[in-house]
Amino acid sequence: MFHWIQYLFTGLIVGAIARFVLPGADHMGLVLTTCVGIGGSLVGGLISRMFGKPAPDAKFHPAGFFLSLVGAIALLIVVRMMRHA
Repeated sequence: MFHWIQYLFTGLIVGAIARFVLPGADHMGLVLTTCVGIGGSLVGGLISRMFGKPAPDAKFHPAGFFLSLVGAIALLIVVRMMRHA
């Protein structure tokens, strides 16, 4: 149960940072910002695991947060392009 809360909170933080880094008039609320952050985290997590796996007892992959942010920014660009199409 705690993992779901942690995923939601991390997704919210990553999505908010992505929206801050990529400014613009996004009309999305808290839920869509969280979804963008979670989606970016999934994409970033998959990319980071291609470069190397974290230690078995590690709870945090150093490249994971950065790549989660990169994935969220890319996903935010895709969302913007879909809205303007």
